[in-house]
Amino acid sequence: MGDGAEGLIDAQSKIQDRLDELEEQRRRPSRVVRNPDREQRLQSLRLARAELARQSAATAHPVRRQQLALALAEIDRRIAGTTTK
Repeated sequence: MGDGAEGLIDAQSKIQDRLDELEEQRRRPSRVVRNPDREQRLQSLRLARAELARQSAATAHPVRRQQLALALAEIDRRIAGTTTK
């Protein structure tokens, strides 16, 4: 068999592996979201927290760092309040 045929067999093998993975994912029970609004709020808070943490790590000004620390504390408080409801 030539190199071209081996490449074709490899490609077919990769495609079959991917199809097997997709079939396995379909068989697994999907995660049920009980409250989509709550999940969206949580995701938004987590993204905001990540951005504030990034800004905090990048800034050197002490007043700005303090503002970011207060904002992070507020985000953490809101996350805790959202997860306990």
